[in-house]
Amino acid sequence: MRLTRFTDLALRVLMRLAVERTELPTTREVAETMRVPYTHTAKVVARLQHLGLVEARRGRGGGLALTGAGRAASVGGVVRELEGAGDVVDCEGDNACPLSAACVLRGALRRAQEAFFATLDPLTVGDLVASPTGPLLIGITGGGPGPATGSARPDP
Repeated sequence: MRLTRFTDLALRVLMRLAVERTELPTTREVAETMRVPYTHTAKVVARLQHLGLVEARRGRGGGLALTGAGRAASVGGVVRELEGAGDVVDCEGDNACPLSAACVLRGALRRAQEAFFATLDPLTVGDLVASPTGPLLIGITGGGPGPATGSARPDP
């Protein structure tokens, strides 16, 4: 199973926000820290916000924050939501497979995909930033161990 770049970036944004304790980073700052285009990051943040995993605050003291639901979110659930429920292979597309009516592979791939998601289900976003990952992320991002205080920032 291979994740889309969108899902990969979404998981990295969630992890980045899970270690932030001192201030609320803007979308631009998160994009720069992760070395990805701002426009991609903004789309990911908008989707995560729509899912209730991230809160974006505008204006003075604004920025991005992981919600309680975001910290407790199942990684499997997040990946399922972002990847969609589609099959691993497209048997019915423009060039439909002539074996699709009697294919064993399609069902096996569907079960393998669900096993992949099920392996991620017990993990939460909070689990992803446990040691050794969390301290490394803090070092990369400059986040500190204190409570989130916010700061004077422009738009998230």
